[in-house]
Amino acid sequence: MTTHLAAVSLAKGAPFELQTRPTPKPGPDDLLIAVKSVALNPADGIMRDQGLFISTYPTVIGFDLSGLVLEVGDNVPVGVFQPGITRVAAYSSCVWKSCDSDYGAFQERCLVPWQHALLLPEGISWNQAATLPVAGQVPLSAWDMMGIPRLGEATASSNQKREALLIWGASSSVGTMGVQTARLLRDDHDSSIAAVYATAGTANHSYVASLGADRVFDYKEPQVVDAIVSAAREDGLVIRHCFLATGQLASCQAVLKAFVGDDQKAKIGSAPVVPPDAEEVDGVETIFLMPSMDEEKGLAQFRSWMGMLRNNLANGTIRPSPEPRVVGKGMGLEAINTGLDVLHQGVSCIKLVIEVAE
Repeated sequence: MTTHLAAVSLAKGAPFELQTRPTPKPGPDDLLIAVKSVALNPADGIMRDQGLFISTYPTVIGFDLSGLVLEVGDNVPVGVFQPGITRVAAYSSCVWKSCDSDYGAFQERCLVPWQHALLLPEGISWNQAATLPVAGQVPLSAWDMMGIPRLGEATASSNQKREALLIWGASSSVGTMGVQTARLLRDDHDSSIAAVYATAGTANHSYVASLGADRVFDYKEPQVVDAIVSAAREDGLVIRHCFLATGQLASCQAVLKAFVGDDQKAKIGSAPVVPPDAEEVDGVETIFLMPSMDEEKGLAQFRSWMGMLRNNLANGTIRPSPEPRVVGKGMGLEAINTGLDVLHQGVSCIKLVIEVAE
């Protein structure tokens, strides 16, 4: 029996422990991936510490991975994923598989539905690739769930260039990709998006601007809400959609409230879980960003999002962001606990990555 090493979650609140697991065979729609790098996300720490989404232990979790395709299932599109050749980044489906350990990213071999895999263009390293799936999926799902037409799907007859799309927390990993994908919408002639506004700490303003933000505001400024509202009015624009990558929901609500009209409501797509006691603001809807748990719909969503990312990476209109930082060089999976502790303390404009294999 073939085996591999995994970082296993044994109980809620317990650190991961390295164990040997049997290597699974792919199901009809699965890829078996030799994991090269994994990236860390806040949800990983919440799952480890609080047991979010986990119904039974032991299990293997983790969302972001990059690696080499080893085997393919019978229903995988012929010739697209070639064993031993095809390099991918992938969004783990462990949550959609009831935390089945075979589908968690924190191990040397991982099963992934082919729809969750992003074919990698040349020139992207394993570490860069591991930063892509969650960072790309979250803002793309935000645009969908808030009803913003996808790139190329807006119609000139129904849209005018009159909106500023606001990304709050733009120096986070999902925030940086939010800026990049918002810029693509802004550059679409038929989209209603005319400008990309973003908030970030002052040290990261230049970087966020380089990704495509037209205006960057310091979220620490006491009058930041007034500054954003004034800028939009100066630009002749309204703000009715906000992607909350990280930060305070109340600040986003305050900005959007200034532009709510009788015939127009506003929407916030929130990457953080919306607190149950969050204040409700008339005319402003807050949507927690989560892919569909319906299997057929969810797979269709991921196939679209991963395809969009692949196409724009290949033509250079987006790039991996932010820069990866390796935790525990040479330690492999053993470094995940340390990495999640560092992430919990707070990082800015970097993505923490674990190198699983060369």
